[in-house]
Amino acid sequence: MASALLLTGITASAQNGSNKFIRKGNELYLKQQYTDAEANYKKALEQNAQSAIGSYNLGNSLYQQKRFDDARKQYANSLKIGDKKDVSANADYNIGNTYMEGKKWEESIKSYKQALKINPADEDARYNLAYAQTMLKKQQQGGGGDNKDNKDKKDNDKSKDKQKDDKSKDKDQQKDQKDQNKDQQNKDQNKDNKNKDDQQKPEPQPSKLNKQEAERLLQALSQEEKKLQDKAKKAKGQPVPVEKDW
Repeated sequence: MASALLLTGITASAQNGSNKFIRKGNELYLKQQYTDAEANYKKALEQNAQSAIGSYNLGNSLYQQKRFDDARKQYANSLKIGDKKDVSANADYNIGNTYMEGKKWEESIKSYKQALKINPADEDARYNLAYAQTMLKKQQQGGGGDNKDNKDKKDNDKSKDKQKDDKSKDKDQQKDQKDQNKDQQNKDQNKDNKNKDDQQKPEPQPSKLNKQEAERLLQALSQEEKKLQDKAKKAKGQPVPVEKDW
């Protein structure tokens, strides 16, 4: 019985120490001091390796440092040891974002679907899922180009072989065709001279964008595309708080 009480006391002490570092890490994270926040979250996990919140928050600090592979490991760990639905849904969502950063569309789609299973009302996950599915479709459509090029090359080679076989036949026909062309050229020359004065002036071409307008248009399109990408890759980065120690 004494051993049990002693064990409980050690566990409670570790939990309290872990929470202290998580709170400190959260303060630093909100100040965008991500490397210092990372250090505190790691201290929290040293005190309590089973802290899902500590692992998830560590993942966020790594994500903000663009260390996406390391961040994904921490999110996955928080899923393995955690039982809070909101943390689990956010972890799956952010795992999807880490895959999206590497243009791994299939993996990101799986993660967003899992996030939506936990929280069907997550509109960010729904948007990112649609975005990843669109990008995967584009990637798959673009991947068929090599096969088409190979087919076209084979067809072109066959055409060249046929042309080579028919070359001797065409040679015999060229002389007759040359005489016919000469007569036709004389007729066409007379016709062109007759109609020269009757030709209409070319219609004015529609006005083109000047250089400045074209640059503004391109800049607007580029900004719109960047907005879509930024929205799709935005992590749920708010650190999860822990309960106060009593």
